[in-house]
Amino acid sequence: MSFRLSVLDQSPISEGSSGAQALANSVDLARFADSLGYHRYWVAEHHGTPMLACASPEALIGPIGALTSRIRVGSGGVMLPHYSPLKVAETFSMLSGLFPGRIDLAVGRAPGTDATTMFALQRDRRQVSPDDFPQQLAELLAYLDGSLPAAHPFAHLAALPGRPERPDPWLLGSSAQSGIWAAELGMPYAFADFINPAGVEFVGRYRAEFKRSSWRAAPEVIVAVWVVCADSDDEARRLAASAVMSFKLLQRGRLIPVPPVERAIRFLEEERAAAPAEAGPHSPGPGGHGYSRATRRRIVGSPATVRAGLENVAKEYGADEVMVVTITYDHAARRRSYELIAEAFGLSAG
Repeated sequence: MSFRLSVLDQSPISEGSSGAQALANSVDLARFADSLGYHRYWVAEHHGTPMLACASPEALIGPIGALTSRIRVGSGGVMLPHYSPLKVAETFSMLSGLFPGRIDLAVGRAPGTDATTMFALQRDRRQVSPDDFPQQLAELLAYLDGSLPAAHPFAHLAALPGRPERPDPWLLGSSAQSGIWAAELGMPYAFADFINPAGVEFVGRYRAEFKRSSWRAAPEVIVAVWVVCADSDDEARRLAASAVMSFKLLQRGRLIPVPPVERAIRFLEEERAAAPAEAGPHSPGPGGHGYSRATRRRIVGSPATVRAGLENVAKEYGADEVMVVTITYDHAARRRSYELIAEAFGLSAG
């Protein structure tokens, strides 16, 4: 295999369950991924949604780090506009000191929520926070590598609590601009294909314009892909219906927990009947339930189908690593999906 395999966990909340259970499921899945041989395990940041439980990646990274032994653990990611760069640097420095050589700090510009919730997250609400992400990112990196000039008023703050350990910073993105920033700063880049499957050109530009830095001597790319794997293509498509329904409603401004499979299938069949044109080029194929993929790429199927799909995506992007994000109603089905993928690629924790 020419690329590494990793996990992106959004801590999905199933209908009839709770956020607390979703977080427990995330810890359980992380331990399982560690035993299966996945390279890294990132937890996402979302706010104000009944569907996704993790609002604080750093609060989940600690327990996961303590209960795993080999796998790299990190944020996928920290939504930097909400926070002080110093606070983020200190927090992830501490995590790095606790779990040496295993902590990643992936940061992003997106709010991970709606505008009202973003405003509620602000400490100072006298006005909307400025859009100064490049400055925030530069300050964060300077804390991490101790490169603040001696004359800088914050220079003395480079003595972070987890020294000499430090996290490995990544930049997240789903647009051209994130790739440009990652190239300018010499950072490794994680592209969210599950949000925008049109990123091959962006990643190509990142590679072409990459500037060597203290973080990387050469460009490095993760591509994150939405996947459901089961014992057969039909069963995988059936399981995927829950997340498809959730995201269809999300696009309409309705936030719901992940629905049960049978209810999701009924919903999608009704959608198809009401708008048969959707079944055209976006049909999931033979045996599927006729839901629309819209603009999102989904790799759904048996181990052989999923392996071929992930290999194709990795080839498209020239990716060094593929990060799999999976949402199902049943936690057991999500565990099984990652287990089947690990078996298909011959992963081993040894």
